[in-house]
Amino acid sequence: MKKHLILTALILTLCASNILAADFKVDTEHSQVLFKIKHLGISTVSGRFDDFEGSYSFDPEKIMDSTAEFSLQVESINTNSPKRDGHLKSADFFDTATYPTLTFKSHKISDSKDDHFKLQGDLTMHGVTQPVVFDVSYQGADDSWGKHRTAFTASAVINRFDYGLEFNKLTEAGSLVVGKEVTITLEIEGVQ
Repeated sequence: MKKHLILTALILTLCASNILAADFKVDTEHSQVLFKIKHLGISTVSGRFDDFEGSYSFDPEKIMDSTAEFSLQVESINTNSPKRDGHLKSADFFDTATYPTLTFKSHKISDSKDDHFKLQGDLTMHGVTQPVVFDVSYQGADDSWGKHRTAFTASAVINRFDYGLEFNKLTEAGSLVVGKEVTITLEIEGVQ
């Protein structure tokens, strides 16, 4: 009887740990793709992309084995200003008619410590692929309503000029109307 209880406990433990090692689909209703950039060198303009999808494999016990893929439709950019959004979609910036999709594919996890790690991969935007590193914070897991979920916050800073998005004007004081550095923040919730 005692051996049977020990065997049952072992099986339950293995099953519980296997639940954590899983592939997840990004739940777009509970996730956000945000960005911010300097305007006139003195203020910050924020925006988001509304049409995106992604997937990832994650096990909190084996973070270094994690992978992630992500894509978004650039046409879905939203800065709460239709006129500005139209300009951003034009050939001056994203040229969405020619480059409709932005993608990210991971290739390495590094500097894993506690619930933080760096997610390294390739970001393709405006027809240009560059390496990028996201600082990621694992927010935890939940098993409510019969679905296993995990959540993360990730951020990176890129130089838009590296992707050929070089349109700009100078103010009378010599500042760039639109900054070069863009901060990208992902608030991700995934469901198994």
